[in-house]
Amino acid sequence: MPPPALRSPVAPATTPAARHRTAAEIWIVLGLSLGQSGVYALVNIVARLTAETPLAEQTATLNASQSDRSLLDLTYQLLGIFFALVPVALALYLLSGRASATWTGTRRRIGLDWGLDGARPGRDVAWGFGLAAAIGIPGLAFYVVGRLLGITVEVQASALNSAWWTVPVLILAAAQNALLEEVVAVAYLYERTRDLGWSRLQFVVWSSLLRGSYHLYQGIGPFLGNVVMGLVFSWFYTSRWGRNRVLPLVVAHTLLDVVAFVGYALLPDAWKGALGL
Repeated sequence: MPPPALRSPVAPATTPAARHRTAAEIWIVLGLSLGQSGVYALVNIVARLTAETPLAEQTATLNASQSDRSLLDLTYQLLGIFFALVPVALALYLLSGRASATWTGTRRRIGLDWGLDGARPGRDVAWGFGLAAAIGIPGLAFYVVGRLLGITVEVQASALNSAWWTVPVLILAAAQNALLEEVVAVAYLYERTRDLGWSRLQFVVWSSLLRGSYHLYQGIGPFLGNVVMGLVFSWFYTSRWGRNRVLPLVVAHTLLDVVAFVGYALLPDAWKGALGL
């Protein structure tokens, strides 16, 4: 028997009312999370492209400081991370809302079961490192080529003031990004689009375009790079190797962001200039 990800999609939403409710739920979850970010990113790229300053001379800053006072800045950073994870909790809550479904069962079903009996962290971490290696180098290439072509802004991956908590907060931010994007854009969206009768190909394409959309504020290069990342991640999740386990994607995404955020924060300014960062 093929793994669940390869079976023909079953549509529990068999009535028009059920289908409308499922579609509305998807729009609400996306409207509170990645879909909202995608809309703002689309407006942002239009603003950038119509500005007098060329795109290549513009800058996008990630992980910016919120206050000159260290402890207040730390408080803002931790609050931002916490509230950004609320849509993840919402998605898991909604997925566990079916009859006979439980929170623990839902985590097992989507492969977010680290810490539960029967979990396989070694395999998940190994796949995560493999995916990070497969995506990391092409992603950097997309950025460099985009900068050379003038279709990508200069991305400052970290602008936090130096403090004892800077690196731990950047690691937490990386994990938060990974959980939000992989749980919502992959695990949640796959289950709900299967409810609507979508094919695997439809899911892979639209999940990947969604991932690219909320990176548009960085330019065309990062949009294309993240679409490719989405294709790889969503295909892997629905394959016989991924087996609907989201943890390898979370591990890979966290590793990529940790390298980008922490590496940027620790890299000397002279090196950043030489690399065009």
